Amino acid sequence: MVGVGDPAAQTVQALNNIRRALESVDAKLEDVVRTRIYVAGITKWEQVGKVHGSVFKDIRPANTMVEISKLVNPQMLVEIEAEAILG
Repeated sequence: MVGVGDPAAQTVQALNNIRRALESVDAKLEDVVRTRIYVAGITKWEQVGKVHGSVFKDIRPANTMVEISKLVNPQMLVEIEAEAILG
């Protein structure tokens, strides 16, 4: 588990996982049109949003952030889904 207790570190890891998944199908972050961020404890939304914004910068996919009570592993604070359109 990366970043136990650190939602920003977990956001970085989740976005790196997304980047690698995209690259495995010859896609890139610029192909992402939507993200959904699930946060266990919305009080950390700013840390999560800041990382998301620094990674996507000018790409600006549609985004939703939702507070959830918990994820499958209690140490997980952030989960991110991404939808991409390959052109």
